[in-house]
Amino acid sequence: MWAELRPVGRDSGTGGYRRFAWTGADADCRAWFRAQAEARSLTYEVDRNGNQWAWLGDPLAGDAVVTGSHLDSVPDGGAFDGPLGVVSSFAALDELRRRGTEITRPLAITNFGDEEGARFGLACVGSRLAAGQLTKEKAFALRDGDGVGLPQAMEAAGYDPEAIGADPERLARIGAFVELHVEQGRALDLTGDRVGIASAIWPHGRWRFDFRGEANHAGTTRLVDRRDPMLTYAATVLAARTEAALAGAVATFGKIAVEPNGVNAIPSLVRGWLDSRAADQATLDTVVTAVEKAAQEHAARDGVDLAVVRESFTPEIEFGHALRDEINRILGGSVPVLGTGAGHDAGILSAAVPTAMLFVRNPTGVSHSPAESAEEDDCVAGVLALADVLEGLACR
Repeated sequence: MWAELRPVGRDSGTGGYRRFAWTGADADCRAWFRAQAEARSLTYEVDRNGNQWAWLGDPLAGDAVVTGSHLDSVPDGGAFDGPLGVVSSFAALDELRRRGTEITRPLAITNFGDEEGARFGLACVGSRLAAGQLTKEKAFALRDGDGVGLPQAMEAAGYDPEAIGADPERLARIGAFVELHVEQGRALDLTGDRVGIASAIWPHGRWRFDFRGEANHAGTTRLVDRRDPMLTYAATVLAARTEAALAGAVATFGKIAVEPNGVNAIPSLVRGWLDSRAADQATLDTVVTAVEKAAQEHAARDGVDLAVVRESFTPEIEFGHALRDEINRILGGSVPVLGTGAGHDAGILSAAVPTAMLFVRNPTGVSHSPAESAEEDDCVAGVLALADVLEGLACR
């Protein structure tokens, strides 16, 4: 499975993956998922929001145990973030069948669409729509960098955008959702454990900063006469780093758009996206407020107009103790429990469904990069742990 999926959407120059929602690479990943489902004689379906499902047992019976993750990527992302969870889910099912396990509850594997938000700027679109955390109206307003709207992209890929929306009936049929994911950090590597259990997801969000100045000639405009939004943006980037360090949080400007984007032109607009995360809500609020204040002060100094828009936000999510403790019991009772600053579909679904996460050791902690990695033995340990969990939950 891994060999079949590995080349899909991989850039030959960077070695990273560009599997963006509703593109050709995304279609190839979806075709791979369907082929895996059909090869195992699973009931395959796509829900109203474009999420894929592969069912063992009656999809309508209720109290189902569901596992899976996503197949899309960030720009030049790694091979493991998302796909490891999907590949491991199919491998875990294969392991259960090898054991001759009698599964008494419906079991499903899923691939949630557009988890990374790389194309339209909003993470976890598929799961947010299903959980009712993203309205159809707001989804239709999403645009990619080329101005293509989400509904147009879905339609071009062969899906009906008019059908999207909350899917409470489907979620009500799920008794437990367990997502396996490569760890995005080095906690397990430092403790020497192959597999861990998630305790909580830090609160996090994305804010768009629009710095508007005045376009002018780079060679003839005196420095004192300039209204250069790039200066304001640069100062804000430094402020974000400073404020995050002071608060023990993280803050990153990782995406930027510039107009008119000419080498010999002072920009008229610099648009930057802030990603900030912290262990608690109060700390996150402190950091973002301080960054906005610094941006406003620098904008006033530079003669630049500033607008800040919160594009997405996810509050702190603590996974339910009952399911988490049950999984730990199934795995022997000594599995490390750790928090994470990364968002996941499991976090979105947790408001409506009992959810939990398993992490597989990442030896370097690098993620969202072509250098992201995991050792084969650790991946196998993750598959066996997931199989044990599914057996413990779906065979009682």
